[in-house]
Parts: sequence; structure tokens; C-alpha cells
Amino acid sequence: MSSVKFRFVAALLACTLAGCAALPGGGPAPLDTFELSAASVNSGSLSRRQILIAEPAALKAFDGQNIVIKPADGSIQYLKGAQWADRLPLIVQARLAETFQRSGRFAGVGKPGEGLAIDYQVITEIRAFDVQVAGGQKAVVELFVRLLNDRTGEVRAAQSFTASAPVSGSGNQAYVSALDRAFGDAAAQIVNWTGTAI
Repeated sequence: MSSVKFRFVAALLACTLAGCAALPGGGPAPLDTFELSAASVNSGSLSRRQILIAEPAALKAFDGQNIVIKPADGSIQYLKGAQWADRLPLIVQARLAETFQRSGRFAGVGKPGEGLAIDYQVITEIRAFDVQVAGGQKAVVELFVRLLNDRTGEVRAAQSFTASAPVSGSGNQAYVSALDRAFGDAAAQIVNWTGTAI
């Protein structure tokens, strides 16, 4: 191999390892990355129950970092230039656990692997977590929840929780803020319902 060709191959390899930052255009722009916040819930009577928040199940469209937009019934797109900070089910699990903890209504709240002696599992399925743009822009969150007795395997109660919030403004931040508000509403409903069901 000639020295000129060797230098070209070496330079090409170095560019590949460095992400080709020196190439014209510099590569794709970084994505806007978003989180959800935990809702605040009014405290109620303290339950001696300890509960586990399992990782939610979700269809593939919601089981990733893409933020789902629905322009019409049956159609799915992803919000351009934006992503969740982690897989959506993991974010929902973490923020739902935090909402339960903030309520101060349970003796213990944890996630798998945290070593709690569990009384009930909160089993969640993400059925909707998207912004619907047909007929007015609004965020819609639907979470189906089962309360599973960890000792007997019996389902104590099950219910679907749906919340929506209008999109105020424009841009990625406006869409995600609406999703955050809708999720907070649904999470608060779930905590209050769980407190009365067990």
C-alpha cells in the first residue's frame, strides 16, 4: 500500500471513530430530549400496605423513546426532532412510583429489586400516550391498571384511567407539556383509586 493511500485510509478510519465531526454539515442536529414530572397528590389516610410499581406493558409504538403524534384515526407519526429521555414505560414507571411516594399514603412504595415485602403490585398497561392533532390539538393518556395481591396472585381491582390536556402554543415543548399534564392527571387518579381499593 502506498504511503498516500495509507494516509487516506488512516484518516478515514479516524474520521469514522470520531463520528465524522469534521465532515461538512457536521451530522444530524441533537434531538430535544424530554422527561415527565411526578404529580402532587393530596395526602389521605395512611395504609399499612406496601406496593410495587411494575414496569408498564406497551405496544411497540409506545415502547421506545419516540413521542407519538396521531394526525388521524389509525395513523401514527413521531414528533420530529424530539425524544423521551428513556424508554417511555421506564419513565412512566419511575414517575408513577414517585407520585405514589409523594402522596404519603402507603407504608412503602418501590420498584422491582428494591427489597420491599410487597402486599400489592400495581400492573400498568400504556394504551395511549400521544398528541392527537385532528379536530384540535390535545394530549391523551390512557393507562389500564390492575392491583395484584402479591401473596395470592388475585387481582383485587382493575380500571382504565384516561386524561387529556389541550396543547397550548407550538413546538415540541408545547406538545410534551400537554402530555405531562395529562399524565399527571391520570397518575393522581391512579393513586387516589389505589388508596381506596386496597
